[in-house]
Amino acid sequence: MKNALISIFGVLFFGSIFSCQQKTTDTPKEIESIKKLLQKEASSWRSANFKEHSDCWYLQPYSRILVSLADGHTFDVPPSAMKDSKTTMGNGGKAIQTNFKFKINENDAWVSHDEVSIAKDGQKTFSYEIRMLEKINNQWKIVGQSIHIYNPK
Repeated sequence: MKNALISIFGVLFFGSIFSCQQKTTDTPKEIESIKKLLQKEASSWRSANFKEHSDCWYLQPYSRILVSLADGHTFDVPPSAMKDSKTTMGNGGKAIQTNFKFKINENDAWVSHDEVSIAKDGQKTFSYEIRMLEKINNQWKIVGQSIHIYNPK
């Protein structure tokens, strides 16, 4: 009886581990596709190209944009701002994204990366960013993000 219970427990335990695994697709092609999307989103924001920036996003009922500033203040940006042409956008400059980490499933992904935003006057803003993405009509779109601005030491 004891051996039977141990066997049943083992089957249930290991079966649940293997059945909960999702198919990952973090192939070089998928990684490159997502990186291009994130670079397009960053550059279109800075160049105030609303249409191109809006095309990077797909709003879901659970979409959320959270921002924390270096001084400790935090705020929610309404996701609708990513699709609203009246949104005040960037004023030039560029962004350098590094240190990417990916978790890609078949149709959803999360990506973390570091970003240095460089304004036209050379001022730099440093952030850690986490992006949530989904594949919509076979194209990656951003559905949410969390941005954490910090002062480097």
